[in-house]
Amino acid sequence: MSLIDEVNEKRKEIRTDGYAMSISEWASLYENKEVDIHPEFQRFYRWGDTQKTNLIESILLGIPIPPVFVSQREDGIWDVVDGLQRLSTLYQFMGILKDENGNNIEPLTLAATKYLPSLEGKKWNNPDDEENSLNQELRLIIKRSKISVSIILKESDDTAKYDLFQRLNTGGSNLSPQEVRNCILVMINKEFYTWLQSLASYEPFQSCISLSDRPLSEAYDIELALRFLIFALVDEASLNNMGDVGVFVTDAMADIAQDKTFDKDVWEGLFKSTFDLINNEMSDKAFKRYSVEKSKFTGGFLLSQYEVIAYGVAFNIHNKNNVANIREKAEMLWSDNRYTDWSGSGVTATRRLPKLIPLGRGVFESGN
Repeated sequence: MSLIDEVNEKRKEIRTDGYAMSISEWASLYENKEVDIHPEFQRFYRWGDTQKTNLIESILLGIPIPPVFVSQREDGIWDVVDGLQRLSTLYQFMGILKDENGNNIEPLTLAATKYLPSLEGKKWNNPDDEENSLNQELRLIIKRSKISVSIILKESDDTAKYDLFQRLNTGGSNLSPQEVRNCILVMINKEFYTWLQSLASYEPFQSCISLSDRPLSEAYDIELALRFLIFALVDEASLNNMGDVGVFVTDAMADIAQDKTFDKDVWEGLFKSTFDLINNEMSDKAFKRYSVEKSKFTGGFLLSQYEVIAYGVAFNIHNKNNVANIREKAEMLWSDNRYTDWSGSGVTATRRLPKLIPLGRGVFESGN
């Protein structure tokens, strides 16, 4: 198939529409539950009050706001694919934003800006504090301002909105790769996302990975739990053809979340049994660098160590004899060229995983 044929074929799979809408219309859609901004996403977005105030300032000054991307569901409701923070800020300022439990969120109070210092302390409309409320003229300026919408119509390919969400929320976004995946998971299968969260919260798992506050705030523990589901029992042949690991993890996640045959009970049992064993022997030393000279584990979490030990133990856990002496085997890795040659910072995950996953399986196989 030629390039033009490929373009024409794929263009048929994505049906779109678009037009400008007033902020008053956006508010009406939200209040009537005709647009879903997925309040669960709020925990992943980290706009501060300064960024929120800057958005309101831009609207008051007539500065164009980027379009909002939505996907039209079968029931006609719009799923927000890109623009959640913009809409949430407007709804919070107008006093109509609710959290995922349906409770009202504290309305936004604006701060002073470079061009509009008098915004300091201003609210949308507080009858008990008219001095610090926007007057009707300013409220109407905001309500009549327009934000364009680009709509992926329901006739489009099912994966289109997830692909678009990932493209629009990666790179320039302040979301981590897993936070983007979490948002996609909520759209695909919220129940699966909640279950994955519960796995990541399992105390022996948290003890073993022993992450600092920043990676935890960026959902790295959830990514590690997800990687376990993908790689613990992966077919080794797939490892040599996976390409970019980040894309592979996202695609595999979407496949698992939509797989009706995926047995969560079996996988939860494997996950908990694996980290129970590792935690009992090593606790927070499990995935750290081992200094042969000092005979101790030091430093922070190492993904390569996780890939060998966690996946290796899980693959062999059916035979308890295979997964004995976990600490001793973890120490020996740092004298093994098969590990040290492929676990350095200069080795990409695409090259590393096809080497380290089979190594881990071998290390925890009986007789090794």
